[in-house]
Amino acid sequence: MDLLLLRSFLAVADSGSITEAAERLRVTQPALSRRLQQLEEHLGVTLLERGRKGARLTEIGRLVQGEAQGLVARYEQMRELVSSHQRLEGGTVRIGGGATAVSFILPEAIAAFQTAHPQVRFQMREAGSSEIADDVAAGRLEIGVVTLPVRDRDLVVTPLTTDRIVLVARHDHPLAHRRRVRLQDLADQAFVAFEAGSALRQIIDGKLREAGVEVNVVMELRSIPAILRMVATTGNLAFVSHLGMQQQADVVAIAVAGLRIERRLAVIARRGSRMSPAARAFSQRLQSLQS
Repeated sequence: MDLLLLRSFLAVADSGSITEAAERLRVTQPALSRRLQQLEEHLGVTLLERGRKGARLTEIGRLVQGEAQGLVARYEQMRELVSSHQRLEGGTVRIGGGATAVSFILPEAIAAFQTAHPQVRFQMREAGSSEIADDVAAGRLEIGVVTLPVRDRDLVVTPLTTDRIVLVARHDHPLAHRRRVRLQDLADQAFVAFEAGSALRQIIDGKLREAGVEVNVVMELRSIPAILRMVATTGNLAFVSHLGMQQQADVVAIAVAGLRIERRLAVIARRGSRMSPAARAFSQRLQSLQS
Protein backbone atom coordinates (compact mmCIF):
# COMPACT_ATOMS: atom_id res chain seq x y z
CA MET A 1 0.00 0.00 0.00
CA ASP A 2 1.26 3.48 -0.87
CA LEU A 3 2.30 5.37 2.26
CA LEU A 4 1.15 8.55 0.55
CA LEU A 5 -2.44 7.36 0.88
CA LEU A 6 -1.98 6.59 4.57
CA ARG A 7 -0.36 9.96 5.23
CA SER A 8 -3.21 11.70 3.42
CA PHE A 9 -5.79 9.81 5.46
CA LEU A 10 -4.01 10.60 8.72
CA ALA A 11 -3.87 14.30 7.83
CA VAL A 12 -7.66 14.34 7.34
CA ALA A 13 -8.24 12.31 10.49
CA ASP A 14 -6.06 14.71 12.48
CA SER A 15 -7.62 17.93 11.16
CA GLY A 16 -11.19 16.68 10.70
CA SER A 17 -11.38 18.56 7.44
CA ILE A 18 -10.46 17.63 3.88
CA THR A 19 -10.00 21.30 3.02
CA GLU A 20 -7.64 21.96 5.93
CA ALA A 21 -5.71 18.74 5.32
CA ALA A 22 -5.32 19.63 1.63
CA GLU A 23 -3.83 22.98 2.58
CA ARG A 24 -1.46 21.30 5.04
CA LEU A 25 -0.35 18.76 2.43
CA ARG A 26 -0.19 21.45 -0.27
CA VAL A 27 -2.43 19.58 -2.68
CA THR A 28 -5.80 20.45 -4.16
CA GLN A 29 -8.94 19.29 -2.44
CA PRO A 30 -10.02 17.10 -5.41
CA ALA A 31 -6.57 15.44 -5.45
CA LEU A 32 -6.81 14.65 -1.74
CA SER A 33 -10.34 13.32 -2.15
CA ARG A 34 -9.10 10.96 -4.86
CA ARG A 35 -6.40 9.64 -2.52
CA LEU A 36 -8.98 8.96 0.18
CA GLN A 37 -11.20 7.21 -2.32
CA GLN A 38 -8.31 5.04 -3.51
CA LEU A 39 -7.51 4.03 0.08
CA GLU A 40 -11.14 3.14 0.80
CA GLU A 41 -11.36 1.14 -2.42
CA HIS A 42 -8.13 -0.67 -1.59
CA LEU A 43 -9.39 -1.63 1.89
CA GLY A 44 -12.98 -2.16 0.81
CA VAL A 45 -14.39 -0.05 3.66
CA THR A 46 -15.66 3.47 4.35
CA LEU A 47 -13.17 5.35 6.48
CA LEU A 48 -14.72 8.81 6.65
CA GLU A 49 -18.21 10.22 6.92
CA ARG A 50 -18.26 13.49 5.01
CA GLY A 51 -20.64 16.25 6.04
CA ARG A 52 -21.09 19.99 6.25
CA LYS A 53 -19.02 20.15 9.42
CA GLY A 54 -16.11 18.26 7.88
CA ALA A 55 -14.97 14.63 7.79
CA ARG A 56 -15.51 12.29 10.72
CA LEU A 57 -13.94 8.88 11.20
CA THR A 58 -16.11 5.80 11.05
CA GLU A 59 -15.54 3.05 13.59
CA ILE A 60 -13.42 1.12 11.10
CA GLY A 61 -11.73 4.43 10.27
CA ARG A 62 -10.57 4.75 13.89
CA LEU A 63 -9.14 1.24 13.71
CA VAL A 64 -7.31 2.04 10.48
CA GLN A 65 -6.06 5.31 11.97
CA GLY A 66 -4.27 3.49 14.79
CA GLU A 67 -2.71 0.94 12.44
CA ALA A 68 -1.73 3.63 9.93
CA GLN A 69 0.01 5.67 12.61
CA GLY A 70 2.03 2.61 13.58
CA LEU A 71 2.95 1.83 9.97
CA VAL A 72 4.06 5.38 9.22
CA ALA A 73 6.02 5.57 12.48
CA ARG A 74 7.84 2.30 11.75
CA TYR A 75 8.62 3.49 8.24
CA GLU A 76 10.11 6.70 9.65
CA GLN A 77 12.15 4.66 12.11
CA MET A 78 13.45 2.55 9.24
CA ARG A 79 14.39 5.66 7.28
CA GLU A 80 16.21 7.09 10.27
CA LEU A 81 18.02 3.80 10.83
CA VAL A 82 19.14 3.68 7.21
CA SER A 83 20.14 7.34 7.36
CA SER A 84 22.18 6.82 10.52
CA HIS A 85 24.01 3.92 8.88
CA GLN A 86 24.69 6.10 5.86
CA ARG A 87 26.13 8.74 8.21
CA LEU A 88 28.16 5.99 9.94
CA GLU A 89 26.31 6.64 13.20
CA GLY A 90 25.55 2.94 13.45
CA GLY A 91 26.04 -0.36 11.69
CA THR A 92 28.21 -3.44 12.04
CA VAL A 93 31.37 -4.41 10.16
CA ARG A 94 31.67 -8.19 9.71
CA ILE A 95 35.34 -8.87 9.07
CA GLY A 96 37.77 -11.76 9.31
CA GLY A 97 41.46 -12.38 8.98
CA GLY A 98 44.38 -14.56 9.90
CA ALA A 99 46.45 -14.31 13.07
CA THR A 100 48.68 -11.54 11.72
CA ALA A 101 45.78 -9.40 10.56
CA VAL A 102 43.74 -9.86 13.74
CA SER A 103 46.70 -9.26 16.07
CA PHE A 104 48.78 -6.62 14.31
CA ILE A 105 46.89 -4.93 11.43
CA LEU A 106 43.22 -4.66 12.32
CA PRO A 107 43.51 -3.34 15.91
CA GLU A 108 45.16 -0.07 14.80
CA ALA A 109 42.75 0.35 11.90
CA ILE A 110 39.69 -0.33 14.07
CA ALA A 111 40.88 2.05 16.78
CA ALA A 112 41.34 4.86 14.26
CA PHE A 113 37.96 4.16 12.67
CA GLN A 114 36.04 4.02 15.95
CA THR A 115 37.57 7.30 17.07
CA ALA A 116 35.73 8.91 14.17
CA HIS A 117 32.68 6.61 14.24
CA PRO A 118 32.20 5.32 17.81
CA GLN A 119 28.72 3.90 17.14
CA VAL A 120 29.95 1.36 14.55
CA ARG A 121 30.36 -2.16 15.92
CA PHE A 122 32.76 -4.88 14.73
CA GLN A 123 32.23 -8.62 14.49
CA MET A 124 35.60 -10.27 13.89
CA ARG A 125 36.58 -13.83 13.07
CA GLU A 126 40.10 -15.22 13.20
CA ALA A 127 40.81 -18.15 10.89
CA GLY A 128 43.08 -19.28 8.08
CA SER A 129 43.01 -17.41 4.78
CA SER A 130 41.12 -20.16 2.94
CA GLU A 131 38.37 -20.20 5.60
CA ILE A 132 38.08 -16.42 5.55
CA ALA A 133 37.87 -16.44 1.75
CA ASP A 134 35.08 -19.03 1.91
CA ASP A 135 33.17 -16.93 4.46
CA VAL A 136 33.45 -13.79 2.36
CA ALA A 137 32.41 -15.61 -0.82
CA ALA A 138 29.39 -17.07 1.01
CA GLY A 139 28.37 -13.69 2.45
CA ARG A 140 29.04 -14.61 6.08
CA LEU A 141 31.68 -11.87 6.21
CA GLU A 142 31.77 -8.63 4.26
CA ILE A 143 35.54 -8.12 4.38
CA GLY A 144 38.53 -10.39 4.77
CA VAL A 145 42.25 -9.78 5.16
CA VAL A 146 44.05 -12.78 3.67
CA THR A 147 47.36 -14.04 2.39
CA LEU A 148 47.57 -14.19 -1.39
CA PRO A 149 46.90 -16.01 -3.58
CA VAL A 150 43.19 -16.64 -3.31
CA ARG A 151 41.61 -18.49 -6.20
CA ASP A 152 37.91 -17.86 -5.70
CA ARG A 153 36.59 -16.03 -8.75
CA ASP A 154 33.69 -14.60 -6.73
CA LEU A 155 36.07 -12.34 -4.79
CA VAL A 156 37.34 -8.84 -5.47
CA VAL A 157 40.98 -8.72 -4.32
CA THR A 158 42.66 -5.42 -3.37
CA PRO A 159 46.38 -5.62 -2.44
CA LEU A 160 47.02 -4.27 1.05
CA THR A 161 50.67 -4.65 2.07
CA THR A 162 53.77 -6.84 1.75
CA ASP A 163 54.69 -8.68 4.92
CA ARG A 164 58.30 -9.72 5.52
CA ILE A 165 58.89 -13.04 7.28
CA VAL A 166 61.89 -13.17 9.63
CA LEU A 167 63.76 -15.80 11.60
CA VAL A 168 63.46 -15.27 15.36
CA ALA A 169 65.30 -16.76 18.35
CA ARG A 170 65.64 -16.27 22.07
CA HIS A 171 68.38 -13.85 23.16
CA ASP A 172 70.60 -16.63 24.46
CA HIS A 173 70.33 -18.86 21.38
CA PRO A 174 73.75 -19.54 19.80
CA LEU A 175 72.60 -18.09 16.47
CA ALA A 176 71.26 -14.92 18.08
CA HIS A 177 74.77 -13.50 18.53
CA ARG A 178 75.66 -13.69 14.85
CA ARG A 179 75.06 -10.74 12.57
CA ARG A 180 74.03 -13.12 9.80
CA VAL A 181 73.63 -16.90 9.67
CA ARG A 182 73.98 -19.28 6.75
CA LEU A 183 71.22 -21.45 5.38
CA GLN A 184 73.05 -24.62 6.35
CA ASP A 185 73.09 -23.45 9.98
CA LEU A 186 69.33 -23.99 10.12
CA ALA A 187 69.38 -27.67 9.22
CA ASP A 188 70.05 -29.01 12.73
CA GLN A 189 67.83 -26.56 14.59
CA ALA A 190 64.42 -27.24 16.17
CA PHE A 191 61.60 -25.03 14.87
CA VAL A 192 58.17 -23.95 16.04
CA ALA A 193 56.03 -23.52 12.93
CA PHE A 194 52.60 -22.40 11.86
CA GLU A 195 49.94 -25.06 11.38
CA ALA A 196 50.50 -27.31 8.37
CA GLY A 197 48.32 -26.29 5.45
CA SER A 198 48.06 -22.64 6.46
CA ALA A 199 48.85 -20.12 3.73
CA LEU A 200 51.86 -18.70 5.57
CA ARG A 201 53.27 -22.15 6.35
CA GLN A 202 53.07 -23.07 2.66
CA ILE A 203 54.94 -19.89 1.70
CA ILE A 204 57.68 -20.49 4.29
CA ASP A 205 58.11 -24.18 3.40
CA GLY A 206 58.19 -23.33 -0.29
CA LYS A 207 60.96 -20.76 0.13
CA LEU A 208 63.00 -23.13 2.30
CA ARG A 209 62.66 -25.90 -0.30
CA GLU A 210 63.82 -23.50 -3.01
CA ALA A 211 66.87 -22.74 -0.87
CA GLY A 212 67.52 -26.46 -0.37
CA VAL A 213 66.89 -26.38 3.39
CA GLU A 214 64.74 -28.80 5.39
CA VAL A 215 64.12 -27.72 8.96
CA ASN A 216 63.12 -29.85 11.94
CA VAL A 217 59.60 -28.79 12.99
CA VAL A 218 58.95 -29.94 16.55
CA MET A 219 55.75 -28.00 17.19
CA GLU A 220 52.91 -26.37 15.23
CA LEU A 221 50.82 -23.44 16.48
CA ARG A 222 48.22 -21.10 14.97
CA SER A 223 49.05 -17.62 16.21
CA ILE A 224 52.16 -15.44 16.18
CA PRO A 225 51.92 -14.54 19.90
CA ALA A 226 51.78 -18.24 20.80
CA ILE A 227 54.77 -19.03 18.58
CA LEU A 228 56.82 -16.15 19.99
CA ARG A 229 56.01 -17.23 23.52
CA MET A 230 57.09 -20.77 22.73
CA VAL A 231 60.34 -19.52 21.17
CA ALA A 232 61.05 -17.50 24.33
CA THR A 233 60.36 -20.43 26.65
CA THR A 234 61.79 -23.42 24.73
CA GLY A 235 64.68 -21.79 22.90
CA ASN A 236 63.48 -23.15 19.53
CA LEU A 237 63.58 -21.07 16.36
CA ALA A 238 60.66 -19.86 14.26
CA PHE A 239 59.78 -17.90 11.16
CA VAL A 240 57.17 -15.22 11.84
CA SER A 241 55.85 -11.97 10.41
CA HIS A 242 58.06 -8.99 11.24
CA LEU A 243 54.83 -7.23 12.30
CA GLY A 244 54.72 -9.59 15.26
CA MET A 245 58.14 -8.44 16.43
CA GLN A 246 56.76 -5.10 17.62
CA GLN A 247 57.43 -4.56 21.35
CA GLN A 248 58.95 -8.04 21.71
CA ALA A 249 61.66 -8.05 24.34
CA ASP A 250 62.16 -11.81 24.69
CA VAL A 251 63.20 -12.66 21.13
CA VAL A 252 65.35 -11.18 18.39
CA ALA A 253 65.27 -11.29 14.60
CA ILE A 254 68.17 -12.97 12.82
CA ALA A 255 69.26 -12.23 9.25
CA VAL A 256 69.72 -15.32 7.05
CA ALA A 257 72.10 -14.96 4.11
CA GLY A 258 70.49 -15.84 0.78
CA LEU A 259 66.95 -16.14 2.17
CA ARG A 260 64.16 -13.63 1.64
CA ILE A 261 60.61 -14.63 2.53
CA GLU A 262 57.68 -12.30 1.88
CA ARG A 263 53.97 -12.65 1.50
CA ARG A 264 51.33 -10.35 0.11
CA LEU A 265 48.26 -9.49 2.16
CA ALA A 266 45.06 -8.30 0.53
CA VAL A 267 41.57 -7.13 1.38
CA ILE A 268 38.86 -9.28 -0.19
CA ALA A 269 35.15 -8.71 -0.71
CA ARG A 270 32.41 -10.64 -2.46
CA ARG A 271 32.13 -9.74 -6.13
CA GLY A 272 28.85 -8.05 -7.00
CA SER A 273 27.79 -7.52 -3.38
CA ARG A 274 26.87 -4.10 -2.03
CA MET A 275 28.81 -3.49 1.16
CA SER A 276 27.16 -1.78 4.09
CA PRO A 277 28.23 1.87 4.43
CA ALA A 278 30.25 1.05 7.56
CA ALA A 279 32.07 -1.86 5.91
CA ARG A 280 32.83 0.16 2.79
CA ALA A 281 34.17 3.09 4.81
CA PHE A 282 36.28 0.82 7.02
CA SER A 283 37.75 -0.99 4.02
CA GLN A 284 38.84 2.35 2.59
CA ARG A 285 40.30 3.44 5.93
CA LEU A 286 42.16 0.15 6.30
CA GLN A 287 43.76 0.51 2.89
CA SER A 288 44.75 4.12 3.57
CA LEU A 289 46.51 3.15 6.81
CA GLN A 290 48.58 0.49 5.04
CA SER A 291 49.44 2.52 1.94
